[in-house]
Amino acid sequence: MNVVSFLISMGLFVFGLWLMGSAPDATAFQAGLFFGGILSVSLAVAIPFHVLGRSDGV
Repeated sequence: MNVVSFLISMGLFVFGLWLMGSAPDATAFQAGLFFGGILSVSLAVAIPFHVLGRSDGV
């Protein structure tokens, strides 16, 4: 479970960084892409706090 959660979190984190980085080059929906990137990175950080914190028996 820890490895799967880590891989999902890392994938979301990298995808969010890519979204935020590609937003200035887009011709439309720049704010939407950037906001989606922020949401993706936030979710990627929240997963270890909520899922992995409980799996260690804490």
